[in-house]
Amino acid sequence: MTPAAVPAKKRIESIDIMRGIVMVVMALDHCRDFLTHLNYDPTDLSKASSFLFLTRFVTHYCAATFVFLAGTSAYLSISRGKTKNEAAKFLLSRGLWLVFLELTIIRFGWIMNLDYHFIFLQVIWAIGISMIVLAALIYLPLPVIAAIGFILVFGHDLFDNLSTTAFSVAGKDIWDVLHVCGIVSFGKVNVFFFYPLIPWIGVMALGYCFGTLFKMDEPKRRKLLITFGIGAIAIFIAIRSFNFYGDPSSWTNQYSWYRDVFSFIDVSKYPPSLDYLLITLGPVMLMLAALENVHNRVTSFFLVYGRVPLFYYILHLYLARLLSFLTFVVMGENRVTASRLVRCTLFGYW
Repeated sequence: MTPAAVPAKKRIESIDIMRGIVMVVMALDHCRDFLTHLNYDPTDLSKASSFLFLTRFVTHYCAATFVFLAGTSAYLSISRGKTKNEAAKFLLSRGLWLVFLELTIIRFGWIMNLDYHFIFLQVIWAIGISMIVLAALIYLPLPVIAAIGFILVFGHDLFDNLSTTAFSVAGKDIWDVLHVCGIVSFGKVNVFFFYPLIPWIGVMALGYCFGTLFKMDEPKRRKLLITFGIGAIAIFIAIRSFNFYGDPSSWTNQYSWYRDVFSFIDVSKYPPSLDYLLITLGPVMLMLAALENVHNRVTSFFLVYGRVPLFYYILHLYLARLLSFLTFVVMGENRVTASRLVRCTLFGYW
């Protein structure tokens, strides 16, 4: 089938299925947060079991896939007939809407209180701001957008050890928002920027350029998906092997070969390192190639969730929170303590 023969309004089901898969996997991570009493990082190999480590590592694919495929979807919306002005307007409004949801409904689902002295911004914020930036980038030639994406993704680790001692207070705050996972104070309000912007904007820009593959005929697209996927994994193995670039933490020898492998793939997500993006997006490209024209009950299950990702994200967050509360009550806490918990979660005081 030639590119011209592709129906103008046809959705790419492999993208929706891939998005649905990571949406379901994401629930594993958040249910562990809400329903366990862990007081350490599940990727801390000095404490975590192999199974626990894997439950966390597999969810690394979620954020990278969300942001990357959001860029791809933006490109496909233009290829289906939207003008760049229409696409830019949609990206701007959608981005602002996502930031609003992050600050309201999603924040309440995570923190369960109305005290806005503390705010923390996660993946939905990163997607929203990246969309706003992409609304401007789409007016540039595609090679320029790709170059910007590559520079941000492959080059941002050069600044991991940048000293900010010479920065002004405002300059340091801006740098924290762009590149460092940390807290910035705005008067009496403390904002925890869990997802710094620089690499995520680059990821969405590359995802936008990646959308060009889905205008090609299937055999050529699948070949390129496999090539890019294997290439990303090969680059990851090459630079990770020597611990010289791509991640602020080095891998170390463990007490067994499989724990060595875990240490090797134990990469930094906050902020996302180059190694993190390579080891997540590389396999995602291979999965997209494998999902081409696959139709069965399993893919149909994931397809449902992949087509309504935002609704699913919000719904699963509140369901996990409800399960957490019910677990608290069922495990023998008295009514007074349960009542205090409700006040604490809703209004921010015990």
